[in-house]
Amino acid sequence: MNTTEEQTTKGHQKEQCKELQLPVQDALDVLNGRWKLPILIAISFQTKRFSEISREVNGITDRVLSKELKEMEQNKIITRTVRDAFPPIVEYSITPHGLTLHKIYAELGEWGAAHRKLIIGK
Repeated sequence: MNTTEEQTTKGHQKEQCKELQLPVQDALDVLNGRWKLPILIAISFQTKRFSEISREVNGITDRVLSKELKEMEQNKIITRTVRDAFPPIVEYSITPHGLTLHKIYAELGEWGAAHRKLIIGK
């Protein structure tokens, strides 16, 4: 038997769930895929050139790295700077907005380590 109060509570919970889903989906859209977090971690502590990022992110192709960097730049997670030199030097660095993700991937790392230990005992 549902009372008006129970219905109101359930409706409120459903609304809270919807309100949480949208920002979580936005975050996942920005960080989606296999490569975004490894790229982000690679440039989190130091500005790097394309070739340096490519060497640090094992298994990524230059084409995929280029695509991922463009998407991250569009989302204001990283900046691309072209230095006046010959040949031109292109560097990538994390933005202040991108730095706000540090606690998220640190938490993901901790969760991943605990999960790995739980599942495979290592």
